[in-house]
Amino acid sequence: MKKSLIALALVATSLSAFAWPDKPITLVVPFPPGGSTDLIARQLSGKMGEKLGGGATVIVENKAGATGTIGATFVARAPADGHTFLVASLGPFVIAPHLIKVQYDALKDLDPVTVVVQAPNVLVVPAASAHKSLADVIAYQKANPGKMTFASSGNGSSDHLTAELFWQQTGTSGVHVPYKGGGPVMSDLLGNQVDSSFMNINTAMPQIKVGKLRALAITSAKRSPLLPEVPTLEESGVKDANVQSWQAVAAPKGLPADVKKRVHEAVVASINDPAIKPKLLELGFEVVLNTPEQFAAFQASEFSRWQKLITSRGIKAD
Repeated sequence: MKKSLIALALVATSLSAFAWPDKPITLVVPFPPGGSTDLIARQLSGKMGEKLGGGATVIVENKAGATGTIGATFVARAPADGHTFLVASLGPFVIAPHLIKVQYDALKDLDPVTVVVQAPNVLVVPAASAHKSLADVIAYQKANPGKMTFASSGNGSSDHLTAELFWQQTGTSGVHVPYKGGGPVMSDLLGNQVDSSFMNINTAMPQIKVGKLRALAITSAKRSPLLPEVPTLEESGVKDANVQSWQAVAAPKGLPADVKKRVHEAVVASINDPAIKPKLLELGFEVVLNTPEQFAAFQASEFSRWQKLITSRGIKAD
């Protein structure tokens, strides 16, 4: 009798796994439509159903607010049944928990699936700027501490923290000018209302190409093939200031192992699809697609790194 019950339980488990997904899969983006994270999620939604097979439907739902933590909280509290996933940038994973009170434990309440892509930031100045190189910027800041303005898309954003790290590592100081999003930053940068910004390469590239912005340095470990003439911070003498903005996929804690495996395979296949990967590379993204275990280790490292910077620099959310 006991053996029969065990056999029935195994059959039920197998059928359950085989039946997944039995309703639409939702990719929750904790930001408004139109940004880099939303772009990645929509590229995934267009291909994941096809890669999963069985008529699977994958949709994107934007749940913006509180620097991405409203959407992250929603996913952390959702059933771990493989039908709800978070697609987010590093903010909700490793930055926001150090700046505001969040309703989830970023390291414990989410099941990592993979870091999909990453992209460096670029130090840009208006074309009319007197600064022609990174050396010019550092020399100016040392001679004029607290005068050069650095715009960002908000307190605690990747571009803001890159500037803070840059000042820390060069022993200089500038003026942080936070905006509500990247659009106003670009507008005022092009209008010469602010001096500079550590802007994401995806955002900056179009204006660099047409000569309206000048790129002085890039925050990746190696030069970007899109901007081969732009030196890295490290080769310019600024150590330990490499920064990558990244987008990743995670699930509510407790995602069944077989479902996690299938989702990971579907994400990898979707991003590597010939209809998607070349477009992402052209935009300046580097495809990562690491394992859940690698993502977990990377998140823990990034969590500690940004916690130390935020604490040492006294960075506040407002």
